[in-house]
Amino acid sequence: MSQDIKQIIQQEYIKCAKDPIYFAKKYVYITHPKRGRIQFALYPFQEDVLKLFMKEDYHLILKSRQLGISTLVALYSLWIMIFNKDKNILVLCTKTDTAKNMVTKVKFMHDNLPSWLRTGKPDENNKLTFKLKNGSQIKAVSAASDSGRSEAVSLLIMDEAAFIPSAEEIWGSAQQTLATGGGCIALSTPNGTGNWFHKQWSKAELSENKFLPIKLPWKVHPERDEEWRAEQNNLLGPKMAAQECDCDFATSGDGVFDNQILEYYEQTYVKEPIEKRGMDGNLWIWEQPDYSKNYMIHADVARGDGQDYSAFHIMDIEEAKQVAEFHGKISTKDFGNILVSMATEYNDALLVIENANIGWAVIQVAIDREYRNLYYSPKSDMNIVDAYSNKNMNNMNNMTPGFTTSMKTRPMIIQKLEAYSRERSIIIQSKRTIDEMRTFIWRNNKAEAQSGYNDDLVMSLGIGLYVRDTALRLQQSGIDLTKASLNNISKNNYSGLYSNNGNAKNQWDWNVGSGNNSDNEGLTWLL
Repeated sequence: MSQDIKQIIQQEYIKCAKDPIYFAKKYVYITHPKRGRIQFALYPFQEDVLKLFMKEDYHLILKSRQLGISTLVALYSLWIMIFNKDKNILVLCTKTDTAKNMVTKVKFMHDNLPSWLRTGKPDENNKLTFKLKNGSQIKAVSAASDSGRSEAVSLLIMDEAAFIPSAEEIWGSAQQTLATGGGCIALSTPNGTGNWFHKQWSKAELSENKFLPIKLPWKVHPERDEEWRAEQNNLLGPKMAAQECDCDFATSGDGVFDNQILEYYEQTYVKEPIEKRGMDGNLWIWEQPDYSKNYMIHADVARGDGQDYSAFHIMDIEEAKQVAEFHGKISTKDFGNILVSMATEYNDALLVIENANIGWAVIQVAIDREYRNLYYSPKSDMNIVDAYSNKNMNNMNNMTPGFTTSMKTRPMIIQKLEAYSRERSIIIQSKRTIDEMRTFIWRNNKAEAQSGYNDDLVMSLGIGLYVRDTALRLQQSGIDLTKASLNNISKNNYSGLYSNNGNAKNQWDWNVGSGNNSDNEGLTWLL
């Protein structure tokens, strides 16, 4: 080999070592599903991602399907291995077969390099491990909670990280091995909210962790257009297409509340409170009490195990408008005192306290302080319509203090909140509440908070809306019926007696017939 050729190779080697983009475009080959072996011609967005890899150590990549990002990560891994000694790259996936695809891509790229870029025959070469002569290697393993614990890792790759059930434990195990100068690339399409990937992404957007968030929706690919996106809807269905193409956490999961509606609330109503009270500022207030309005406070009490929060909302009943909110960890006695104080401040508001388990301790505070506008619900063997009709609403033997959430009422509470939000019939001003609604999902046909999240604000808000549309509406119906009856009393000229002329109408009856076939149907089942 002449001196000139050696010098050229040396110069090329230096260029490749300095720039993975140059290395890829000039010397790396990949396999294309249709065209076979082709040179890795990077798209502009892929070049941008590689530049970010060079600048930062920790990356979260929220991506659309079929963007070649896994191939790009394989390229970056090979570049690290060739131009550095003793680098240990660990690939984690939900399944071993998926993880070893990354190793296969690295091996193919290496085998198709010019001889002067290859490092000789690998020391280890199998389906799960590829180790070069210089001591650098890439290893694929299936995701387990102790993955990455036993060995120093230079680069941890978590492929489809949103789908790894044990990602929290894996990340905890890997911290010590990465602390000495390693990095991490976690890439995934979204898989709803509440999982490790979503949590880290949310924190990264607020600069609360060391990850750099990189979002790559389908539009970054220069060969894709709206026609391609529409085809994905036909091939995958709208829900799966949203997950695979749009980089949208909420539409990709099993959320109870529609993400577009939540975005509407954020853009239209959500704002900073005018006042924050309490030592931790957990009591948020948007509107001070108006003497001309009626208010309701509806509260959900923490279980008492230290995991849940106690929460309450203050609602303008007529407008169905959230005017204040509390969310915090607090003793039952203090919570009860805050509830009574705020209820008194807001024109002796109707105080609705969920009475399950530890809730009784909070209710007892309200009773001991002789708060007179405490909500009572029907006992378990009584229908709420019967309990709040005129003939029963004053019979306290049929009532129990607080609101009872049961297997029967819980779905109704959630349905009520979902309907109010879908119809935009409620005004929600709190970002905390909207955030909880985003992580409130269907799991095994039950609506509940995603793992690691809370639903205290969601449930307390739903309770208030349910009471507004059942007990309060039925009570008002009774008042209206009484007024109508009094207005329709006429004097009988013959007997000197007063009698109802029969024109008063029950507001919960609907005339479904006509003419001689006139008939009434009760509407209380709608509640």
